Amino acid sequence: MTVGDRIRKVRQEQDVTQQELADYIGVSKQAVYKYENNIVTNIPTDKVDAIAKRLRVSPAYLMGWEEQPAPAASREPTVPPGFEPMPAMDVVPLVGRIACGTPITAEENIDQMVCVPSRWHSTFTLTCKGDSMEPRIHDGDLVAIRSQPEVENGEIAAVRIGEEATLKHVYLHENFIELRPENPAFSSIILSREDMNTVVIEGKAVGLCRDI
Repeated sequence: MTVGDRIRKVRQEQDVTQQELADYIGVSKQAVYKYENNIVTNIPTDKVDAIAKRLRVSPAYLMGWEEQPAPAASREPTVPPGFEPMPAMDVVPLVGRIACGTPITAEENIDQMVCVPSRWHSTFTLTCKGDSMEPRIHDGDLVAIRSQPEVENGEIAAVRIGEEATLKHVYLHENFIELRPENPAFSSIILSREDMNTVVIEGKAVGLCRDI
């Protein structure tokens, strides 16, 4: 039995999908497929260790150096029925505050470091203020942003207007840029002509965290 065979066997026994395993170890689903089907046989040691941790077996078992998985007592605690395991997490900076109503000056200093799911591939987070993005995004929500200079029409982005910043749906029209709120009680911000040059897309909103 190969390393890939053992990975597939244990993964299927534990009802872990290829995508879940891929997300946990930080590779694509296609990479896990290649591991399990022996297309890639020289799996990096750090990935073997991560796979073993997620599947709650020893790396030695996956490598074929042990005949049986490590005893349950030596494994990490199992997740109770009805609960999902914690996803892989990244530590990213929390950068100031961003307006969800009238734009406010964004603080450039890092307030603190926070944990967000790795699958978001976020670069930084911002705390929202205001209710123009209700009901989707609430005042006080922590929004994860992936730094990128462009977004598709309708996507939510952190947008800087000069020294101000706001979170809105972005629509790029032929002659103007519309920053549209979620809340219909608020009006869109329209920028045209030379004012369009003051708009900088800081990144796309990819997830949010909210207090219970």
